[in-house]
Parts: sequence; C-alpha cells; structure tokens
Amino acid sequence: MATQDNGIGLAWFLVGAAVGASVALLYAPQSGRDTRRFIVKKSLHGKEALSDSGKEMLDRGKELFDKARAVADEAAEAFEHAVKLVNG
Repeated sequence: MATQDNGIGLAWFLVGAAVGASVALLYAPQSGRDTRRFIVKKSLHGKEALSDSGKEMLDRGKELFDKARAVADEAAEAFEHAVKLVNG
C-alpha cells in the first residue's frame, strides 16, 4: 500500500511542478520563440521522465506479482500436504 501512495504522491508532485513551470513561463521575460523552445525542451524531458517512471513501476509490479505467485504456490503445496497428512 505504501508504494501505491508514493506513486500517487509522485504523480501529483509532477503535475504541480508542470503547472508551476507553465505559470512561471507565462511571466518569463523572454521572447516568444525562446519561450516556445524552452517549453518544447522541457516537455520532451518530462515525457521521458514519465516514461521511465512508468517502466520502473511496471517492472516493480511484475516483480511483486511473481513473488506473490510463488508465495501462493507454496501455500497451495503446504495445504495439499496438510490434507494428505489429515486423510492418512
């Protein structure tokens, strides 16, 4: 559960950072061309960061799924063994 909370918090932080950066750009003392270049550059950087973060989360989810499957398999084997012991 804690990892889900951290992921949501990170997502909201990134959204807040993007909104804050956008507002700051609107008041920046640069030419329109320079500002547009800056926005494109930062947007591409943000897109890459979100993509990398998503890949990391997907990999972590797969790891957790594999661990949970292994634990479930072990529990099923233990249950079958206990049933055999009870039934004789």
